[in-house]
Amino acid sequence: MISNNLKAFESEIHALSEIRHRNIVKLYGFCSHPNNSFLVYEFVERGSLRMVLSNKDEAMELDWEKRLNVVKGVANALSYMHHDHSPPIIHRDNSSNNVLLDLDYEAHVSYFGTTRLLKPDSSNWTSLGGTFGYIAPELAYTSKVDERCDVYSFGVLIMEIFMGRHPVDLISCLPSSHRIDIDIGTK
Repeated sequence: MISNNLKAFESEIHALSEIRHRNIVKLYGFCSHPNNSFLVYEFVERGSLRMVLSNKDEAMELDWEKRLNVVKGVANALSYMHHDHSPPIIHRDNSSNNVLLDLDYEAHVSYFGTTRLLKPDSSNWTSLGGTFGYIAPELAYTSKVDERCDVYSFGVLIMEIFMGRHPVDLISCLPSSHRIDIDIGTK
């Protein structure tokens, strides 16, 4: 296992071993061996929110009330991680692939491989982590992790839940005459 994968694996074990919340996937155990490592989670029947939104029949089942409950579930999980856990946990990868839905369309936040604990006596600077299209733009420039990173990606996720597609997908469908191209350079 290369060092980045090992670091993500250990980060996920550390974060999930301390968390107990109804909207966060439960970690039952893990196995680490030089050749293979794996995590054992609770089974969440419907799979990822992304899968549900991309399946026409399942997306039709996800009516407005259920979509609102998914948003509430993710909000409750983030609130717990940011305000009720000490030190606060920053997820850094809130995306529709990392929100799992059970049979009742209850949201369970998953994948904690990029999480960071905000310890007051340590640096909260980090390398860029997360899924393209959900990462807060300022994180790419400052590399400083705090709760605002999750709030930005949560906003993108809310738009995706209510629109049925990631906002970037919709922008790319517009004719070029209706788009504004923005050049985001790196310094």
